[in-house]
Amino acid sequence: MSARRMEPGLLALAATFLLMPAAQAATGKLVLTGGITSVEGTAGGGITPWAMIGTQATENEWGVSASSSFTETNDYRLNTYGVAAAWNERVEFSLAQQRLDTGITGTALTGSDLVLEQQIIGAKVRVFGEAVLDADTRMPQVSVGVQHKRLDANALEPTLKSLGARRSGTDVYVSATKLFLAPGILVNTTLRATNANQNGLLGFGARLGGDESRHQIVPEVSVAKLLRNNLAVGMEYRAMPNKLARAGQAAGLSNGLAADDWKDVFIAWAPHKQVSLTAAYVDLGRIVPATTNNRDQRGIFVSAQIAF
Repeated sequence: MSARRMEPGLLALAATFLLMPAAQAATGKLVLTGGITSVEGTAGGGITPWAMIGTQATENEWGVSASSSFTETNDYRLNTYGVAAAWNERVEFSLAQQRLDTGITGTALTGSDLVLEQQIIGAKVRVFGEAVLDADTRMPQVSVGVQHKRLDANALEPTLKSLGARRSGTDVYVSATKLFLAPGILVNTTLRATNANQNGLLGFGARLGGDESRHQIVPEVSVAKLLRNNLAVGMEYRAMPNKLARAGQAAGLSNGLAADDWKDVFIAWAPHKQVSLTAAYVDLGRIVPATTNNRDQRGIFVSAQIAF
């Protein structure tokens, strides 16, 4: 299913969430404690999930959110649109649509402009702990999540097939978030089991040159500092599997398909309790360096979210 065909479904789902009348969030959380919406649609930082449950919903309430983000690096542009629903500060469901303009890489590999599209369906459950209520204890909030991803590779599909990369995959992760209210510091650690190449935008695993289809566990870390009750700064790190590297070598590309870890430094501002705006400087390392002269992909990330 292509992302273009999913757009009406996304809009319909967002409208359904936002029109929920019965138990929709009326009170809400402390500003920014639910995080923003990541590039994968779940609540957290820009590039990694947190244990926090998104939206403004608290106990016995439904909450909903909608978001849009834009990332531009030296050679790539990524647009993400997402909607999410949460219940009882316990369960979160999310749906995200990604659209990657591959720029010079697409032209080099297919001879024309190339756009990759990916849909991500996610669910997250808080297992124990409550970040705000447990802020004066050692107990973190811990959540378990799953994300199923499906890639529409368009003209890149023959290349991925020749590398032995699949077009769909499922990530499973565990996140632990600790909020220190007095100093206004939040720390999150996530362990993710994944075989995704560049978050799934270059498929999943690879079999050329050796079987790299199995999942591996990679770490992700976020640290945020609350400067005011509606303004925070922070940084993130996300380890990336390097499963296309061996396939690239087997295809005669040397390290031309190597992947590096992702990093960012961000600032998040909530001009209203239900609205958050985020800007970040991102360093995504090398992405298909064979076509980009081995350049690191550095640039900007901006995001807007509305939550109820």
